[in-house]
Amino acid sequence: MSRTAFAERFPDNAACARHLFEKRWPNGFVCPKCQGAKAWALDSKPFTFECVGCGRQTSVTAGTIFHRSHLPLLAWFQAIYAVASHSNGISALQLQAQLGLGSYKTAWLMLQKLRRAMVDPDRSVLEDIVEVDESDIPYRTKADPIAGGQGRSAIGKLHIIGAIELSPEGQPRRIRLAPLENFSAPSIGAFVAGAAEAGATVLSDGFSAYKSLKGYNHKPKVVGKMAAHVVMPWIHRVFANFKRWALGTYHGVRKPHLHRYLDEFVFRWNRRRHMKSSFDTLLEIGLRMAPADYWGLIGRTSPNRI
Repeated sequence: MSRTAFAERFPDNAACARHLFEKRWPNGFVCPKCQGAKAWALDSKPFTFECVGCGRQTSVTAGTIFHRSHLPLLAWFQAIYAVASHSNGISALQLQAQLGLGSYKTAWLMLQKLRRAMVDPDRSVLEDIVEVDESDIPYRTKADPIAGGQGRSAIGKLHIIGAIELSPEGQPRRIRLAPLENFSAPSIGAFVAGAAEAGATVLSDGFSAYKSLKGYNHKPKVVGKMAAHVVMPWIHRVFANFKRWALGTYHGVRKPHLHRYLDEFVFRWNRRRHMKSSFDTLLEIGLRMAPADYWGLIGRTSPNRI
């Protein structure tokens, strides 16, 4: 969808609200409390409906990523369009400038909420042939030595694990990425179990932690002195692309939010040939996502709740 087409489709808040209504209730309003099908639109509260049966008032944004947001719906739609139409993503600073937002924090919070909506809770697991391996991203704290740690040491780096689905002909399809706490068999096994379908053929580099995989056709490719990207080419291409993307778009990533950036990259990779539908996909997932506030996104409790 071009910028002109977007502007014509969503010229104001009312157009955005109508679109949300149609997406949430394609067959007409349904009260979330009593399942009643008849409601009145309230003049006193924009885009809010009162159920005739039980009197409950429901906004088109209630229970979605837009829940209780003070920003106009049009600003949210513009943010989704910016995120979905930029193939390499957009930083909070860029989003703040494009939307004319009053603060960097507001733009950052919008992006974090949208990144949550990039993980479809109903997505299917990887099938057929699945390459799995680990990698790391440079991340040196003030206490870490400049040289960093060697091998699988966590000093000066963030560990990640990834999987890529291959067709029977060996062509790449979908991917999964996640932070890796450690290199233990339970940690690696939990990722594989959540990413790959039981019975799939799992290709690994022969690391001992993969030996405990159950329910998979595990085929280790022992690396030895050979470069890992030679025997595991596709997953290492994914790692290389992620590192380039994270450095180029965001100038690096932070440990507390690493999983969000991994989710965004997965969303973009898996839809690299379907960019035109990314706006609708992101919006539809966002309508099914439970609301999240700033404190929840940063993993802390609001001071008002203490």
